[in-house]
Amino acid sequence: MDAKHPVRTTEKTLALVEELMERGPCGVTELADGLEIGKSAVHNHLTTLREHGYVLKVDDRYQLGLKFLEIGGSTRKSMELYQVAEPEVKSLADETGELANVLVEEQGMGVYLMRSKGEAAVDLDTYAGLRTYLHTTALGKVILAHLPESRVDEIIDRRGLERKTANSIGSRAELFEALDDVRERGYAIDDGERLEGLRCIAAPVTDSTDEVLGSISVSAPASRVSDDELHGELAERVLSAANVVELNINY
Repeated sequence: MDAKHPVRTTEKTLALVEELMERGPCGVTELADGLEIGKSAVHNHLTTLREHGYVLKVDDRYQLGLKFLEIGGSTRKSMELYQVAEPEVKSLADETGELANVLVEEQGMGVYLMRSKGEAAVDLDTYAGLRTYLHTTALGKVILAHLPESRVDEIIDRRGLERKTANSIGSRAELFEALDDVRERGYAIDDGERLEGLRCIAAPVTDSTDEVLGSISVSAPASRVSDDELHGELAERVLSAANVVELNINY
């Protein structure tokens, strides 16, 4: 069906799922008020979702079921990048003792494909499946740097350039200047641009035609990573891990 003619019933179901994701367990009245949909319609949607295992009912409250995890896990497992990158990212986390991540771009947003915690890693708000703005992370900027300029413009137009911290990029000119720097260095830096006090370094993973497939990074508290370490040993390790993944995918 043409995108100009969306199925309203499906839209309501998806809105309900997203509301449950945002709010957590809710009653019918809460959901109806939040979505401005009648209680009977909300109940009918919830009943259908429950019958198919997507929603659970505990007492008088509804919550998302693990069926969504099954679907997400299956989708991720089928991706070659995940299959190849998983052992390398785990090794990177073990070697550095920090948090190692893999990100891909989907519909102009960054999606964390996986993360692995080293012995000294901080526990951040990230998790597999979390969506984030590309311009606020090293992972995202290194992907943007390997996309055509027209595609980057499309992403900016659609997603904007919201500042998450005082260090975030907030203008088109600032972003394109940063992407030039990324291409020159071969890796990207995030210095408290999504979370204050966190530093991150990321390298791209590309295929044999130089199309970007995703990115790999290491994140650590700023207090533990000096400029010399960030641009020296840590950069080498991240670039090496990305290179190994590229070789295994392409050859």
